[in-house]
Amino acid sequence: MRVVVVGDVGLDIVARHDTPIVYGGDARAAVSVTGGGAGANTALWLRDRGADTTLVARVGDDAGGRLLRGELETAGVRCAFAVDDDTATCCVVVLVDAAGQRTMLPDRGANKRFRPSDVTADALAGADHLHLSGYVLLDPSSRPGGLEALALARRSGLTTSVDPQAAALLTDPQAFLDDVRGVDLLLPNADELRALTGSQDAEAARHLLGTVGAVAVTFGLDGAAWVDGDGIVKAPAEKVPCVDSTGAGDAFDAGVITAWLRGEAPDAILAEGASLGARAVSRVGAQP
Repeated sequence: MRVVVVGDVGLDIVARHDTPIVYGGDARAAVSVTGGGAGANTALWLRDRGADTTLVARVGDDAGGRLLRGELETAGVRCAFAVDDDTATCCVVVLVDAAGQRTMLPDRGANKRFRPSDVTADALAGADHLHLSGYVLLDPSSRPGGLEALALARRSGLTTSVDPQAAALLTDPQAFLDDVRGVDLLLPNADELRALTGSQDAEAARHLLGTVGAVAVTFGLDGAAWVDGDGIVKAPAEKVPCVDSTGAGDAFDAGVITAWLRGEAPDAILAEGASLGARAVSRVGAQP
């Protein structure tokens, strides 16, 4: 299977702290620099599952952009990158507490300048599926590029999926739903489902079926649910220690997409997503 991912790529500065952050003071932390960005994370997890993967993104003409391209290509991801001469590559400060929960301070950098011309027919040639990170749609500056990606995928006969990515940014849920109308698979977490429907209950996802073909919702430790015209299937999460929750949803997306493209049943689709999500939270960083 060949999958094209459209989304952010960047550097994550991960600071794991065992004591509370002291505003205006010091809190010791273990700091790591890793690859990140929701698009890059999902692309690498897809590649981990054997998918032929292309990542469409925008980076800066800087050391960070060149480093990230090199790491992605070494892992087997094809990089269809536009290069921005005067904006830095995305960088995110990720604060991870003792329970493994993350708080992010993102600078989308060059990703903010993602535009329709960055999405080309050549990048989508021969692909089966396009996955779009919701961050692209939720930033007004990059939204036209995200809409063009979905439109070109439909014209090219690809199936599509979208992860809403950030409940706090879903300030106009109807506008977002209008943007993703006709998408085959929506991949929200519980908070994003509530932002879109007013409820975190899996039953609420039924209200989205007039807009998208199916919904796969994650509920953290409470597992996940698959919702389509045939009903609701629920599956448990894998019980593993949570070291760093960054990118767990991106990993889940990759598992769900690959299993769905293989034609698996909903319970197997959710199990694949849960497996990759568990692997993601078991280590520092968002990528395999």
